[in-house]
Amino acid sequence: MSALIGLGMVGIVLMILLVIIPLLAGIFWVWMIVDCAQRTFKDKNDKIVWMLVILLINVAGALIYYFIIKRKR
Repeated sequence: MSALIGLGMVGIVLMILLVIIPLLAGIFWVWMIVDCAQRTFKDKNDKIVWMLVILLINVAGALIYYFIIKRKR
């Protein structure tokens, strides 16, 4: 805790951002994986393709999935 005191306010905000943003991105990524796994697609290959997009492109793939598939409903 004493190390945080020496950082000042900017350092504390930076530390919070470096922890919170990746944590939220990870939660969002897992949420999109679960949504894709539970969703019924017209073609079974669509689910495989979307799972690969989310898994291989990580958070960017989850964002693409969110805006193209999830947000439609």
